[in-house]
Amino acid sequence: MRKALAAGLAVVAMLLLTSVFAGAARASNNFNCSESFSLCTEVADSIGYNGEYTGHDEPSLLFYSNTAGSGNSSIYNLTLPGESRVLPNQQGTGGTWNFQLHPAFWLGMALCDNQSAPEYTHETCVPDSDTNIKDGSDPNQPDYIGYHAGSAFLELQFYPPGWSAWPPGVSCDAHQWCAAMAMFSLDNDYNNNVPNNSDCLGTVGIEPVNFAFITTSGAPHANPSPLGATADTFTPHSSTDLFMNGGDQLVVDIHDSAAGLVTVIHDVTTGRTGSMLASAGNGFAQVNFEPGAATCSQSAYAFHPMYATSGEHTRVPWAAHTYNVAFSDEIGHFEYCTLVPVEGGACGDPGSDPDDEPCFSAAASQFVHVGGCIGTDNNFDGVPYQRVWPGTDPNRGQDTKYHADPVLFTSPVFNGSRNYSRVAFEADLPRIEAADFGGQCNRNTAEHCVNPPPGANFYPIYTTGTAGSSSHASCVWQFGGTYLKGTTNTFGGDSTAEFGPLLLSNYPGAGFTPRFRYNNFRQILDSNPCGA
Repeated sequence: MRKALAAGLAVVAMLLLTSVFAGAARASNNFNCSESFSLCTEVADSIGYNGEYTGHDEPSLLFYSNTAGSGNSSIYNLTLPGESRVLPNQQGTGGTWNFQLHPAFWLGMALCDNQSAPEYTHETCVPDSDTNIKDGSDPNQPDYIGYHAGSAFLELQFYPPGWSAWPPGVSCDAHQWCAAMAMFSLDNDYNNNVPNNSDCLGTVGIEPVNFAFITTSGAPHANPSPLGATADTFTPHSSTDLFMNGGDQLVVDIHDSAAGLVTVIHDVTTGRTGSMLASAGNGFAQVNFEPGAATCSQSAYAFHPMYATSGEHTRVPWAAHTYNVAFSDEIGHFEYCTLVPVEGGACGDPGSDPDDEPCFSAAASQFVHVGGCIGTDNNFDGVPYQRVWPGTDPNRGQDTKYHADPVLFTSPVFNGSRNYSRVAFEADLPRIEAADFGGQCNRNTAEHCVNPPPGANFYPIYTTGTAGSSSHASCVWQFGGTYLKGTTNTFGGDSTAEFGPLLLSNYPGAGFTPRFRYNNFRQILDSNPCGA
């Protein structure tokens, strides 16, 4: 899960995508992942990021099934978290709100984009088809990962309320949640080590995004395409967009259609519905991969799911994570800051860390008046790495006083009612502990790649629990600590046990030579312990 936007904004920082942008002012309004945005899809390597790579800590829950439909249709029941009954304070002794834990959480799916990495024959990607599976390591074989069709990744992102306004902050509203469809591509030919032209790199960056808030009409309130986006694209509108309350129960439906990918959010609590269709008619577009061109261009494009199924081999080959259908939380993006000389700039507190940027003062907040910084926390000492998550207090009766509620969600179903047969836990900690992010992890040898990350006092995990009445209880996933009331399985009780061993993955490399990296810890369960 960067930066960028600005046009008419003094400080242009895109905090959130992944969900948090933050950045320096630019002449364009594009969302530019090359400029340290914290909400873009995590890349396997920081090629093309010009020294401004921003890591994205994304502990994830993956859903697997070998049955057709599991890779292109998923329905979740989800409850948005409520907030602590105690307001946060600048000393860190009050409550903890969702904006301090995660600028966004999101639901994901792999998509077609034949102008995106890893290779550029520009052949049409066949939607909803496992013929796209190519992750072999032998360039002499037809399943070599470098021959994989061009791919993109959907993140249906949910943004918490209460703090600085989006953009460049993290909140759509003082009290309500909102959501957006964000689809990331990567404009780099890994087989020949060639990025897109310099004009594209200077406007949309190497990882362009199509972005649209979920609206009640199903049409974007502004142009969603990488080159067509304006400041209005990234500014939520209460008059057109779906706003939701903490505690609302949602049914989230992600599926393909003839016109493109559809995301629908039914707010069962309020009766309101929002949606978005990733169609050419709605203004969605792919950036053309033309390394020799003088100017950047794009073509109208309807995005469709890439695969029929979801499993270990249904990957986006340029992404650090190995998933297709997944839930992920974007953590590691809040540290307190008392002195903010310039809104969106560095923290002025004595002893502040170099990663304490961009920062916003208490005066910039819509409701909770605390100052803080939302850049990625590369020394893992910020709020999300403390025991302030829901379920971290053994005295369960006091848990909701100082802690926010956990996000609750069911395992998705596909084809209307089919359960995924297996799940996996995956954390991309080696990727964000690597040297290009200021860490010590050697992703070639796995030396100094650790879980939990160095400096963290706590790392949140997925557990299962029950929701509903005793006569109609259902299994739900929850994220935080192990002391949530009704918890049924903690999967070892800490991040080391849950996320499992280091995973060595292959990626396409220059000269049609595969690269190998330790980018994740991953544990696969041979069943789904929390079927819907």
